[in-house]
Amino acid sequence: MTEERKRVLFVCIGNACRSQMAEAFARAYGSDVIIPASAGLAPAVYIPSDTMRAMEDKSLDLRDHFPKALRHVSRAQFDIVINMSGMGLPDSLNARVITWDVPDPVLMPYDEHCEIRDLIERKVMQLILELRRDKPAPPFTGQGSEWLKQ
Repeated sequence: MTEERKRVLFVCIGNACRSQMAEAFARAYGSDVIIPASAGLAPAVYIPSDTMRAMEDKSLDLRDHFPKALRHVSRAQFDIVINMSGMGLPDSLNARVITWDVPDPVLMPYDEHCEIRDLIERKVMQLILELRRDKPAPPFTGQGSEWLKQ
C-alpha cells in the first residue's frame, strides 16, 4: 500500500510554523495518500508557542515535533515538494515542486497565526483530494453485490 501513497515534503524557512502545520494536517487527514515530512531551509531552534497552540485548537499535538534542516531528509526520495519558503530550493531534491504562497506567521499576532493555519489546512486538503482523485480505483472483486441477488 505504501507504493500508492505519495511521499510529500513540506518546506518553509524555519520548519517551525508553516511546514510543521502542513505536515501535521497531511498526517491527520491524508494518511491514505500521503507519507508526509517537513524541513526548513534555515531551521529554527524551536516551534513557537502560537504554532503549538493554534494546532492544539485543531486537536493536533506538535509537542514531539522539532525543526529539521533539509539535510535531515536528504536521503529520502520525495514525489512532491511543497515550497512555502518563498525562496528557491536546491536541485538535489529531484521531485515535482509545487509552490504555495503562504505568509510566515512566526511574528504575527495569534489571530493572524490562526488564519495562516486555516489557509494551510485548506491547501493540504486540496492536495489530499487531488491525490485521492488521481489514485487508481481498486480492482472490482464482485464483493458487496449480494443485494443484487435479493
